[in-house]
Amino acid sequence: MKLNWAESLREAVHGLAESLGNLLVESFHYLALFAIGGITAWAAVQAVCGMLEKGHITVDDILLLFIYLELGAMVGIYFKTNHMPVRFLIYVAITALTRLLISDVSHHNRPGMEVVYVSGAILLLALAILVVRFASSRFPAVQSDTRRGRDGDAQTLD
Repeated sequence: MKLNWAESLREAVHGLAESLGNLLVESFHYLALFAIGGITAWAAVQAVCGMLEKGHITVDDILLLFIYLELGAMVGIYFKTNHMPVRFLIYVAITALTRLLISDVSHHNRPGMEVVYVSGAILLLALAILVVRFASSRFPAVQSDTRRGRDGDAQTLD
């Protein structure tokens, strides 16, 4: 014999636990996003202050600022869409390797095999971006049937 009150209580507890879990996870995401965004902005300001103290700016410094810009863009995109674009991580990696390559060549007058290795890594990352872009256009992400609007009501996607 099935007890209706027990089943309805179980469903209510399950709904409450799911709602509380969603609240905690979303709160953590927002706190982490604000922390990462703030730390990125702070690091960029410190880098600019260091450049001004030096009295000159190098290409390495400019590429470092591009890395901060890309990290900030990633935070902004994730904040707005709740999706982390993998391409931006690859862009950061390409910029970091380019910075390493320029730094290595400018500080060591005679380039060695390290330049070939870093250039090959940049080429592989560029090909990875090509694959990711092709795959995302050819096989778009599946969206759920409903999403939550700003007022909390479920909305159907058309």
